[in-house]
Amino acid sequence: MNRIDPQILGEAADWLVHLHSGSATEDDQRAIQLWRNRSPQHAQAWARAESILGDFRNLPGSLALQTLESAKRKGIGRRQAIARLGMLLLAAPVAWAAWRQLPWQDWSADLRTATGEQKDLHLPDGTRLQLNTASALDVAFDATRRRLRLFSGEVLITTAKDPSPTPRPFLVETPQGIAQALGTRFSLRLDGERCRVAVMEGAVRISNSGHSDSQVIEAGRQAAFDREHVLPSTALDPAATAWETGMLLAQDMRLADLVDELGRYRPGVLRCHPRIADIRVSGAFPLRDTDASLRLLQDTLPIALSSLTRYWVTLEPAASA
Repeated sequence: MNRIDPQILGEAADWLVHLHSGSATEDDQRAIQLWRNRSPQHAQAWARAESILGDFRNLPGSLALQTLESAKRKGIGRRQAIARLGMLLLAAPVAWAAWRQLPWQDWSADLRTATGEQKDLHLPDGTRLQLNTASALDVAFDATRRRLRLFSGEVLITTAKDPSPTPRPFLVETPQGIAQALGTRFSLRLDGERCRVAVMEGAVRISNSGHSDSQVIEAGRQAAFDREHVLPSTALDPAATAWETGMLLAQDMRLADLVDELGRYRPGVLRCHPRIADIRVSGAFPLRDTDASLRLLQDTLPIALSSLTRYWVTLEPAASA
């Protein structure tokens, strides 16, 4: 990629914000066209600025222009702002890809939660569902079975006795396979290519999508499975369902992993500088006020918070670190 003069990139940012401000005139439109035609670098700068803005529009609330305008109010130059935003795009391509590839099922699911939202629901049979952040599932009950389809996120399920004259099995389908409740309280979380199951009461039978591997997970145990394998179960981690009470429990957790987990509960981008990624952290952090959790980290660790707006936050080494 050819390096673009920062001054030209800053001019592109200025024009971009002005043209999307609602106050641009026809003369402005002609002026920007003349500006773009000055040189190949001007054309490249404009293309890059538009590309960045297009990626930001995949975020909730069209935060790109809000971010640039907020930067102006905070006394940060637009040129510096767009440079920071461009760095964020380069540093977190997976995040942008995830937004672009959000499955259509998530938008059309029967039950959904937004980022940072949690819901407590009851199904017609009396089963209780607690949906965690950014989750989506369908409910498909019929005469022969009670079935959920989990498309994304995490759910805590407390099954009820089936009121049907003929007891129906309670099944949860995931992209990796099926979990069948055996009179139980359990959670499922989709985590990349795996589904993680934690059992608090009763038992759960999990089978991979090819039905080549199956295992019954007893109360007090947890396990993960993918499309091909069910991994051996381990002792239940109390932190697995702490989100139910609005808390994140960390026990000797890498800071980068803790930041990733907090990032599930807030819109925008939350990053951790590689130099502080391996700091070990223990404690309890509120999930319903992630800003408070970040301040707590800053107060207790040799780190500093760098933010353009609430939606663009980076944990960096403290100046003396």
